Amino acid sequence: MAFTLGHAFSHILIFVGSLSIFLGTPSSCFKPKKLVIVTSNFSSHSDSSSSMATWYGPPDGDGSEGGACGYGNAVGLSPFNSMISAGSQFIFQEGEGCGSCYEITCTGNSACSGNPVTVVITDKCPECSHYFDLSGKAFSSMAISGQAEKLRTAGKVAVQYQRVACNYPGVSITFRVDPGSNQQYFAIVIEYEDGDGDLKTVELQEDTATWEAMQRSWGAVWKFDKGALLHAPFSIRLTTIETGKIFVANNVIPAGWQPGQTFRAVGNFN
Repeated sequence: MAFTLGHAFSHILIFVGSLSIFLGTPSSCFKPKKLVIVTSNFSSHSDSSSSMATWYGPPDGDGSEGGACGYGNAVGLSPFNSMISAGSQFIFQEGEGCGSCYEITCTGNSACSGNPVTVVITDKCPECSHYFDLSGKAFSSMAISGQAEKLRTAGKVAVQYQRVACNYPGVSITFRVDPGSNQQYFAIVIEYEDGDGDLKTVELQEDTATWEAMQRSWGAVWKFDKGALLHAPFSIRLTTIETGKIFVANNVIPAGWQPGQTFRAVGNFN
């Protein structure tokens, strides 16, 4: 009996010791990296991915004015300042990628500076098997000073990239009324959204009416085809894809609006 009790007691000690080791060992679900994911929807530097980048348009220009997002000549003006890129379908996502921002670092050429540049997705590169087709200015900005031409001559370079928050200090969200709009059909190009840069939903409220969903026409162009007389002023409610943030531009489109006019919200997501 003494042997049996001693044998059982030793098993209890082993169990308690194992339990203390288990309790003293942090679970993988409490790694600090998980906390980063909770507090930010964008990658950290350690989470950057590899791809290739090319360039198009004038050597120091804005790629091409217009583009599949509908920003037009705004791509060459502040705050875009020609620091833009066309994205492959993986990046462009049928227009959902319009306005999103990426930090890109050139790594695959001796002319690469190794300093990251930030670009905004403003166009689509349907034939690209790689992810980014940068404007000439953005591509050149990745080069060591004085070696931009050498980098452009290479044409295609290896890069590291990561999604980052867009940041337009002092710039309000902008609504450009599409030239095809009329008193029954309203369409707008939406620009310069801080943070996510992308949009999941856009809603319009006429005068004091209820919120109505707008549809993505193409790129960053959203439309509301009422089929009856519209009653301004309009408020616009935006919801982003990445973080689900909401921004309301109250009465941003006034009564008497005209096609081609531009209106600015008071403020931005940040």
